[in-house]
Amino acid sequence: MRKLLSGNEAIAEALYEAGVKVAAGYPGTPSSEILLNLVAHGEVHSEWCPNEKVALEVAFGASVAGRRSVAVMKHVGLNVAADPFFTFAYVGVTGGCVVITADDPGMHSSQNEQDNRHYARAAKVPMLEPTDSQEAHDLMLRAYDISEAFDTPVLYRTTTRIAHSKTPVELGSRTEHEKAVEHQRAKYVMVPGNAKARHKLIEERLPKLRGLSNELNTVEWRGRDVGIIADGVAYQYAREVFPDASTLKLVMSHPLPDARIRELAAAVKQLYVVEELDPFIEEQVRAMGISCVGKDKLPLLGELSPEVVAKSLLGTDKSRKVEGLPELPPRPPVLCPGCPHRGIFLVLAKRDIFVYGDIGCYTLSSAPPISAMDTCLCMGASIGGAHGMDMALGEERKGRVVGVIGDSTFIHSGITGLLNVVYNRGMSTIIVLDNRTTAMTGGQNHPGTGFTLMGEPTHRLDIEAIARALGVELVHHFDPYDLKATGEALDRAFAHKGPTVLITTRPCVLAPARITGDHVAVSDKRACKRCAACLKIGCPAISKVTPGTDGKKFDVVVSEDLCVGCDVCVQVCKFDAMRRSPP
Repeated sequence: MRKLLSGNEAIAEALYEAGVKVAAGYPGTPSSEILLNLVAHGEVHSEWCPNEKVALEVAFGASVAGRRSVAVMKHVGLNVAADPFFTFAYVGVTGGCVVITADDPGMHSSQNEQDNRHYARAAKVPMLEPTDSQEAHDLMLRAYDISEAFDTPVLYRTTTRIAHSKTPVELGSRTEHEKAVEHQRAKYVMVPGNAKARHKLIEERLPKLRGLSNELNTVEWRGRDVGIIADGVAYQYAREVFPDASTLKLVMSHPLPDARIRELAAAVKQLYVVEELDPFIEEQVRAMGISCVGKDKLPLLGELSPEVVAKSLLGTDKSRKVEGLPELPPRPPVLCPGCPHRGIFLVLAKRDIFVYGDIGCYTLSSAPPISAMDTCLCMGASIGGAHGMDMALGEERKGRVVGVIGDSTFIHSGITGLLNVVYNRGMSTIIVLDNRTTAMTGGQNHPGTGFTLMGEPTHRLDIEAIARALGVELVHHFDPYDLKATGEALDRAFAHKGPTVLITTRPCVLAPARITGDHVAVSDKRACKRCAACLKIGCPAISKVTPGTDGKKFDVVVSEDLCVGCDVCVQVCKFDAMRRSPP
């Protein structure tokens, strides 16, 4: 059967066909759709884990049980899973195991654009990279054969464009793969004596994997003036710009195919290495004593494109603008109309408070017009960061710093940070924005929602109970739509001589449990003083229209289609111009 699939959809289908029994991950763009599509196949146990480290440990456990498994995460998630990942390379597999890292060149939805190809080299594991959806499917099937044949986890790298672009894919059927569970303590117990022996096996495995790389990676022979070495989506860009060039398409990019590289380099007049982000391939080619052109002309930052490749390497403009089409207006990311996070940040912005933020939709509160969040480092860092400033400021620290974290992020890596606050006698105020979903990546379930990835009802983690169990004495819930109650909650927290946890009580506006009620409108334009206070809350439902009526510079307008009736703008307006308007 042939279907038009995105890279993520093709990977999910291949995981099913490969006989994967257990799939674990943490949602993160651009990887989230893989498990969301795989869960439709009932034969595969699929689960969202609290974080990526746990997901990889689950996949490892399934592999030890002799079943094929996969751990799915975005590129920064592999940082979290790095501890088990490096030792997993020593241990090896029983049932095949693949670790998917979805990198994000251009940082479409990430705090950095690290190049995770380095992880394969550092951990000394094979790495596969597809160039389109069909290859994403086929290479995943091959990944499990490689994993079991070479006794190793396989790192499988995609990028945003491969994950989300669509090409036709030929699908197959599922094949079961099961091996018996065996007690192999010398293999699976990584005490120093066993680890030394396993390290030796890794070094013996690398030359064999390089031989496989020379088989899998082949040169597409065309003209001999230009030779191209490229991986992933960069291969597609290079083919478009250099249709007549001989090209070494790398689908296995670690270890590199040394024989194929020398073969191509010897046959062409000019060799280009086309790759996104770091000169991962280029540096190894140069280390082989082979001259090439790469990052000396191609940009080190951001995504490539046919236009960028052509301009960088040929100095030509391959822009494909269509005459007559209007320029689209910019659409910067913004909190949704009625987002429950808006109220708390509006209140924080009016106070002299340093706000340690975290990863989630609420990170957008750092941007104008709200401009309330001061840091964003990594998952869970808001709590550790707030505690660090808390300790640095000394006796008068209370009320000058808060940490703000989402419910999914708190579960991911905030719990240990909060434990550290209590243990080390901190005074931090931590605000948990509990909107009962993993909103930023599309609304996935987590241990605090009461449902698994497979839709099964389960125990719902109680954030208040967790905080109290860790030793936090003051835990308080508040409605973030109520600005007065929000301010009072902060005052109560700052007056408490000890760490405090404040928990919001409103679900995500995109969740099934929606706000019900009338939308808001500017009920009396004469009462509106055009002070723009309502515009400063950053709600997409509120805009200004110029020129205004009655000689005014502008009018404030509320979109009936976008407004969800959260009433935050009503509370902000000092002139009673904003009111609910029945439909």
